[in-house]
Amino acid sequence: MLRDRLAEALKPALKERKEITVATLRLILAALKDRDIAARGKGNDDGISDDEILSMLQTMVRQRLESIALYEQGGRLELAEREQEEIRVIREFLPRQLDEDEIRQAVSDSIAQTGAGGLKDMGRVMAALREHYAGQMDFGKASAIVKELLAAA
Repeated sequence: MLRDRLAEALKPALKERKEITVATLRLILAALKDRDIAARGKGNDDGISDDEILSMLQTMVRQRLESIALYEQGGRLELAEREQEEIRVIREFLPRQLDEDEIRQAVSDSIAQTGAGGLKDMGRVMAALREHYAGQMDFGKASAIVKELLAAA
């Protein structure tokens, strides 16, 4: 389980005194705990699923990429480098990310599987992609591709 891998990764990072790795893992575990508490409030006593954890990790990567752009604009390269290190740590727990061609193929397959015929079916296609490719693709890019392909249909 991904939750266990995250917790286990903290121990060697602490022993080896990897400051950024420890801080990033603690941040991930804290966010995970917050989401578990919210899930329990909705009746899910087991906490969030691995797919939801992957989605959370992707969001964390996206936030850091946005921060890097802002830090670089502001000339704060040392902060941008730290964010890049945090991304490296987070990506250790994500599956291999699909490139644009693979995303385009996955979108085409999902459109065919769902029988989508126009933009009104975009939600169904995105739901199918999230179900089959959680943690493996940037859903912002996928959304743009879905829109492009469905508009042409």
